[in-house]
Amino acid sequence: MSKRLLMLGFDCAEPDLVFNRWLDDLPNISALKEQGISGKMKSIIPSTTCPSWMSMLTGHQPGKLGFYGLRNRVDYSYNNFVVADSMMVKVKTIWNRLDEVGKKSILIGVPQTYPAKSINGWQITGLLTPGINSEYTYPPELKKEIEALVGDYKFDIDNLRGEYRKHILEQIYEMTEKRFKVAKYLMSTKEWDLMIMVELGLDRIQHIFWHYFDPNHLNYPGKNQYQSIVKDYYIYLDKKIGELLEYINEDTAVMLVSNHGAKPMIGGICINEWLIQEGYLKLKDKPEKITSIQQLKVDWQNTIAWGYGGHYGQLYLNVAGREPSGVIPQVDYEVVRNELINKLKAITDENGENIGTKIYKPENLYGDCNNIPPDLIILFGNLDWRSIESVGHECITLYRNNSRIDSANHKQHGIYIFMSKNTEKRENERINLLDVVPTILDYFDLEIEDELAGRRIQ
Repeated sequence: MSKRLLMLGFDCAEPDLVFNRWLDDLPNISALKEQGISGKMKSIIPSTTCPSWMSMLTGHQPGKLGFYGLRNRVDYSYNNFVVADSMMVKVKTIWNRLDEVGKKSILIGVPQTYPAKSINGWQITGLLTPGINSEYTYPPELKKEIEALVGDYKFDIDNLRGEYRKHILEQIYEMTEKRFKVAKYLMSTKEWDLMIMVELGLDRIQHIFWHYFDPNHLNYPGKNQYQSIVKDYYIYLDKKIGELLEYINEDTAVMLVSNHGAKPMIGGICINEWLIQEGYLKLKDKPEKITSIQQLKVDWQNTIAWGYGGHYGQLYLNVAGREPSGVIPQVDYEVVRNELINKLKAITDENGENIGTKIYKPENLYGDCNNIPPDLIILFGNLDWRSIESVGHECITLYRNNSRIDSANHKQHGIYIFMSKNTEKRENERINLLDVVPTILDYFDLEIEDELAGRRIQ
């Protein structure tokens, strides 16, 4: 038989939990690790779902892709941002490359694949698909098969950050159960050479439930009813992996990956509150309640910089001749940018301890940058803290115990396991997310083009 590759992606799978703390409770993952190449896999910056999955599956840095997170600037106006969907992906994906040599692919739940594009195979789109009333499959008629199999397919969790923990948990299991059921159906009824499935459940469950099991977390409540929730879900996923492995033979290689890991989150840094306090952001009116940056009345003619929030921070400068009301002379651009870097790196917690923020200039990370990157990419406390863009908190540091901030944030390394009939157990400490595409191309005996950023994993 010809070669096949089953690639299972688990958004946010944490290497320390998978490879160390809970490995003995994960027999299927453990067996793959015992027969294959494994290790922590360094992610890109930023390691968020968008753009990390598409970087992994194209072999290109965000600078080449031209999107730097979920929201991206369309032009140099102040509020014109667009969500990065499949139409922003202009480079070849791994399935595009296999298409060119006649190989068929199955895609299930891959982020940034909506709207569905035509492929040589079958596709169910992933994160940010509007809902079950959208055209979420390719070919379109596949949708009827999915509906007949699982009813209403589930792309993500509704009201993830709501108060009803039991309902969130029920949704996560429902979503995962349906995804694996669809995977088994397509694996057994369709012709394929490459199958990629990405499951979001770990990301969702860890963002919400991490502090319930981690005694080192700031908000660990002591022994509680949710103590085993995260571990139980890892064990459940391992069982589901075992079910999929029953559908393959020895000519099918298996790759397990995650785009990043997870770590406890302390709280958030209110980036625009800080910019106001430091005199870089000016408002026409002080908001009477917590207000997003998009809704603030900003005095752009006297504003030097503003920021956006999320798991990492995006900071933009108001440059003369670039932004409509730019104030920074272009000759002073680097001076102002470096000044901001130094001041942001000096941010402390409420006890006066430096939080260890890391800040990057996009051109230093990626080289050439397509479209419009942020002027600075900020990992507050090296992702111990997230970025909060709203104003009205009247403080710079916002802790989890007085907010609805997530329980966990992203960690810079994910997991990697590759097992085929020709591999032996080997641990590799130099695996990079950008190495995945070259490794898949090598497995299928296809050329690894020089334009790809990574290298084959050995």
